[in-house]
Amino acid sequence: MTYQDLNVQVHGPLHAPPLLFLHGWGSNAQNMASLADTLSDAYRTHAVDLPGHGASPPPPAPWGVPSHATLLQAYVRDEIQETVTIIGHSNGGRIGLYMAATPEIADVIDRLVLISPSGVRPERSLGYHIRSGMANLLKTPFEALPSPLREPALDWLRHSLVWRLLGSSDYNTLSGVMRETFVKTVNHHLNGTLERIQVPTLLFWGTEDEAISRRQMQMIENAVDDCGLVELEGAGHYGHLDDFETVASATRHFLENT
Repeated sequence: MTYQDLNVQVHGPLHAPPLLFLHGWGSNAQNMASLADTLSDAYRTHAVDLPGHGASPPPPAPWGVPSHATLLQAYVRDEIQETVTIIGHSNGGRIGLYMAATPEIADVIDRLVLISPSGVRPERSLGYHIRSGMANLLKTPFEALPSPLREPALDWLRHSLVWRLLGSSDYNTLSGVMRETFVKTVNHHLNGTLERIQVPTLLFWGTEDEAISRRQMQMIENAVDDCGLVELEGAGHYGHLDDFETVASATRHFLENT
């Protein structure tokens, strides 16, 4: 898969500073459209459908965060041809953080604007650890099978009722390559690498966000040298939709003054 396969919505003046919009898991570029549209008066906005989302095809094999980052790096390098500000929500924020923290990719990043970014290891409940332990126990005998039998057997297990009962709702709605891409992506944590980020970073977090905790946001803010956090009172995980005016105005101020 190459960046030419991606569906990208591009708007704004041709030679204006570029912004790269990355949506969260299970969403698409349309989720970021209002924010992209309002900034396209002064910026060249590139809103991406990530692989397997919106109008972009799925990856050819299960992809993790590094493969997504490499694909986007190629798009920035070859199509935009200058450094960009990434505006990312949730998993799009995870990808942005990874890119900015990875030396061989970071040179295409100018700034980060992240709305409830994932990527920091969450605190897990006892129930989660029990389900995870049971899943590992179920997989162990299958992984010991000879190679020709292993993958068909594991595929059968992943489609079994007991496996679906152990999985999350997001996992259970997926199939094929996107199910394994989901697993590889959401289990990629950036703890210990965020200190490498050297670009100005603006964070947004809704006080009613049930997907990303205040502790996770604080860890990012503490790890990144040039970083500020805006709390959106009463907003949930989709802060750019719940409190659009605050996110839009604060983002514009940040872009104009960094």
